[in-house]
Amino acid sequence: MQTPDNIEMPAPTAWPLVLAFGLTLIAAGMVTAASLSILGAILTVAGAVGWFRQVLPVESHEAIPVVQQEVVIETSREAVERIGGIREIPRAWLPLETYPISAGVKGGLAGGAVMAVLAAAFGLVSGNGIWYPMNLLVAGLLPTTGTASQIGAFDLQHFLIAIPLHLLISLLVGLLYGVMLPIAPKRPILLGGLAAPLLWSFLIHGCLAVINPVMNQRIDWLWFVLSQIGFGIVAGLVVVRSEKIHTRQVMPLSVRMGIEAPGIIGEHREGPPEDQRR
Repeated sequence: MQTPDNIEMPAPTAWPLVLAFGLTLIAAGMVTAASLSILGAILTVAGAVGWFRQVLPVESHEAIPVVQQEVVIETSREAVERIGGIREIPRAWLPLETYPISAGVKGGLAGGAVMAVLAAAFGLVSGNGIWYPMNLLVAGLLPTTGTASQIGAFDLQHFLIAIPLHLLISLLVGLLYGVMLPIAPKRPILLGGLAAPLLWSFLIHGCLAVINPVMNQRIDWLWFVLSQIGFGIVAGLVVVRSEKIHTRQVMPLSVRMGIEAPGIIGEHREGPPEDQRR
């Protein structure tokens, strides 16, 4: 196949740059001066017209000569060079062990149960009723303007929403503990029972002040923090007392996905093992 001497390429043009500069001036003029936007509009129209004339009705092209050059890849190195004086250390895969998903589920359910008991105790001590914390949880989705006694009354609709919502949040946090605690194994209770609950309590307090100020005022934040700490301690204890399993990060991706890859997985042999044949 014979290589052509020239090939046609789109002709270079500066009109797109003029168009972009004009649009920039239009936007800048909206916050500065109207004259700047007028100049930008003129440049935008000029750039658009000039650009369209480059491609319509016939695209502008120019001939580019083809330069043939033979590429030869060669090297003078006969072996792979390595850095001397440094001891080769295998990569550290951390953590080496982690908790199974069931540990996070159990921790989330146990912590959620303890948090529900503490919240109900707050409702009784405060005199607002045992259902007061549950209805406040639903108030984030269904805002209410009732009095404290009205919020503390039993509501079937709120009950059917609060139970699965509380379970879902507890399970998600429990699974998070299962992933987070192996990273800091020396102080699991300090991390899961104190640091993490205080962190998300402060985040929730700051968000509610903007999202739902009424709900933010009705929450007793001392009891809220104590409930979160109770959840964290119980969930952390359940998770760290579970039996760890080895992580599969050192395995190839194909093995972790369950794909049989020749050369990675050992060959399957039919018949009795070799030591039984002797």
